[in-house]
Amino acid sequence: SSDVCSSDLRKEIVKKIRKGAVATRRLLLILYLHSTRQQAGQEGILEAILQGFQLFQAGGSVMYLLLACSLFVGYIGIERAIFYGDMDAGKAFAEQFYTQMKLRRYDQAQRLAMDGRGGLPLILQDVFQHQAGPDVKAFVEMQSGIFVAKLRRRLYYLSVIVTMAPLLGLLGTISGMIRSFSILNVQSGQAVAITGGVGEALIATAFGLCVAILALAVHSYFTQRLDRIITDMEMCFSALETMPVKAGQ
Repeated sequence: SSDVCSSDLRKEIVKKIRKGAVATRRLLLILYLHSTRQQAGQEGILEAILQGFQLFQAGGSVMYLLLACSLFVGYIGIERAIFYGDMDAGKAFAEQFYTQMKLRRYDQAQRLAMDGRGGLPLILQDVFQHQAGPDVKAFVEMQSGIFVAKLRRRLYYLSVIVTMAPLLGLLGTISGMIRSFSILNVQSGQAVAITGGVGEALIATAFGLCVAILALAVHSYFTQRLDRIITDMEMCFSALETMPVKAGQ
């Protein structure tokens, strides 16, 4: 009986060892497949980067000008976003100030202007602190003009890039086609070289259009935001006309 028990025990141990070995092999297989997928993904990323660099070089020297334009568009977008974030008081501020002024709650409107942050509250603070002089209307017109000029700064460059980038891309395409057709000798393999050169030349046009679309999107966004800020300023300044002279000066 003891021999039977020991044999059964041995069989059970062998089964567990076999199960453990199978589980270990499965785990090793999963780890191998995971590492293989990661390596394949990294190789795919490197291959995509290499292909992109080759396409960039195939576009010619114009691609470097377009790259500079795209970087400049990115710089303007980031710089203007930070500036507008600091100087834009928001539509809610303008609506609250206008409501308080129309309800003749001048103290609350003044407190709102003092606690506000941005270019519009700064102008209103000068008005309430009697720094506008006797002609409040002329003061707010001058200060608002200066403020709007600061908001429009560098936006003109975006409109220039919107027009210039496609033209640079077209220039690169034309120069590439000229190089391609300069080898127009009816020999074996020349047709393939010409068509390949034309295809590479079109890369400059595609990249130029991408840069122009990016610049147009950034320009449209800040132009729309500028129009909204101007509307808020006009609404608040019109509300100032209802304020008594002794309250504003």
